[in-house]
Amino acid sequence: MILTYCYRIKPSPEQIFTMERWLELLRRHWNYALGQRLDWLRRTRCPIDRCSVSYEPIGKIPELVNYYTQQAALKETKRLFPEYKKIYAETQQVNLQRLNKAWDKCLKPDANGKRGGRPRFKKPGKLRSRSVTKGQSFVFPRINSPKAGSHLVDGVLKLSRIGLIPVVMHRPLPVSEAWPKGVGFTLKQCTVVKKADGWYCCISMKDDTVPEILPVDSIKSAIGIDVGLEKFLVTSDGEAVPIPQFYRKAQGKLAEAQKVMSRRVKGSKNWNKAKHKVALMHLHLTRCRKEFHYQVAHWLCSKYDLIVHENLNIKGLARTRLAKSVNDAAWGAFLEILQTVAVKRGLLVQEVNPRGTSIECFNCGSRVEKSLSDRVHCCPSCNVKVDRDWNSGINILNRGLLAVGLPLNGCGKSAQDAVEQQVSFVNLRSPHHNL
Repeated sequence: MILTYCYRIKPSPEQIFTMERWLELLRRHWNYALGQRLDWLRRTRCPIDRCSVSYEPIGKIPELVNYYTQQAALKETKRLFPEYKKIYAETQQVNLQRLNKAWDKCLKPDANGKRGGRPRFKKPGKLRSRSVTKGQSFVFPRINSPKAGSHLVDGVLKLSRIGLIPVVMHRPLPVSEAWPKGVGFTLKQCTVVKKADGWYCCISMKDDTVPEILPVDSIKSAIGIDVGLEKFLVTSDGEAVPIPQFYRKAQGKLAEAQKVMSRRVKGSKNWNKAKHKVALMHLHLTRCRKEFHYQVAHWLCSKYDLIVHENLNIKGLARTRLAKSVNDAAWGAFLEILQTVAVKRGLLVQEVNPRGTSIECFNCGSRVEKSLSDRVHCCPSCNVKVDRDWNSGINILNRGLLAVGLPLNGCGKSAQDAVEQQVSFVNLRSPHHNL
């Protein structure tokens, strides 16, 4: 399992200038390499016996452009543009590897037959990858090895051709003196990231101490969770987590900051200051939401061995009139964090088909049609009256138990206990929960 520890670094003004220059040169190289690939694609996608004069360029068909040809051209790039000699060589290679990975996702479908979007040209200040969001970044692929370009020793990060940078070690690395054995942890790479509030280094390491996934026969407790917009989630045990709505609560301040930015002359110093203020607010909201997701994930994983959730089409829901609330809740990010925390603890997370979980009665299986405004499940067949999301959570749990091969309601609270009861909200910051 790959873990990433992120630390804040404090570079000098000269080092900041150097790293910003690196980002700009790498951005230009990305755009040039992407242009080569797109030109090759346009010239070779038409039939060999005819071509579209109005759309396709005429001329000699170029040779195949891939990662290896572009990497071999780095020597010529440095000869024509000597400023690229100042960039660490492996960092330039990783920049091409990022482009190659994005290009392959665009052309080659995955196991589910889906393809990624076409890579885009990067504007100034937009060089990033999916692994490091909300910031510009470049990578040193090796760290603390004999031929590595980055070394982290005693709270000081040494980067090749940049120098020594102090690091705020708010928590120790597992391979440091705090972990004398250092068993199972191997440092892999160092990513330097520029965010709105400063510079960071993200240290990736391989953890071989992650336990094996718990066998199905050893599962002692299971839970089904139903995510929503009225409540962040409701469990099959009748516990609910209130939704924080970080973006909704900060919407007024964001609107004021964005209004100030829109009234400034674009590109001026005052416009850049206003833009930086908006970026800081969005960064703060992102961190608050991420911290909340980790709290909920650790709370669930500390109580249950099996966690069942719906396989939602979140991208489709984000295109509806509820898009702002769906994006504010960030269910997709939460489910990824939940999966990561569960794997790290050796627990099992199962996804099920969400179709019909809200309209089926958990007690008798009857279909009770209801609209989104109906928040209580009232079954006329068995006279069960329960919260709508609670009913969905129990159905999700039952489907998950069938998927892994366990008997229904074999774990956790019995479904009959939910009759004519209300959900109870959970205070995640309470000292009674082990987070």
